[in-house]
Amino acid sequence: MRPAPGLAALEGARVRLEPLDWEQHGDGLFAAVGGEANAGIWEWMPVGLFLAPGALKDFLTAMRRTDNWRTMVIRGRSSGEILGMASYMRIREPHGSAEIGCVAFGPKLKRSTEATEALALMAGHVFDLGYRRYEWKCNSLNAASMRAAERFGFAHEGVFRNDMVMKGKSRDTVWYSIIDAEWPVLKGALDQWLAHDNFAADGAQVGPLESFRQGR
Repeated sequence: MRPAPGLAALEGARVRLEPLDWEQHGDGLFAAVGGEANAGIWEWMPVGLFLAPGALKDFLTAMRRTDNWRTMVIRGRSSGEILGMASYMRIREPHGSAEIGCVAFGPKLKRSTEATEALALMAGHVFDLGYRRYEWKCNSLNAASMRAAERFGFAHEGVFRNDMVMKGKSRDTVWYSIIDAEWPVLKGALDQWLAHDNFAADGAQVGPLESFRQGR
């Protein structure tokens, strides 16, 4: 039996991911992703927004208890500031499969190098534990989430039509995955993209991630 992911901190050059401990992380996490100012984070998710810290705490506690979510809190390495979160969900240890979901990136994390590194750390952790499949799912109207999955290297698998009713509206769900045989090449591309020499002094990337996946 493979162990569940998300039980230990994950260290990167730019970010550190820590298993959620509400007493330690709650205030900073709510500041990053909660409240009316962050309503856009939750637009396409089946849950949220969360207007009070207690509501976010109760939701994450319930999902840990009922669905075995393992939520990782994302901190900036240099600042220690909490920037967002993402959860391992639908963890099926006997089958070697897990999903990343409830990806809630605060304003300082969105579309950043730190965000890509956080996703890379979470994927690498799963495959290091011997998992065979890593999933990403999103609303078919969420163009930004689909672009993010494809940029990272997830393969499009199809659409579950009328998959759920979300906030009173029918949702089609797009499925993506990475499997274990694909991960070494994707990891190599991510390592090259995240390398210090791929960024100019002003932080601009020299080569896009897709170019490293395609061998430049």
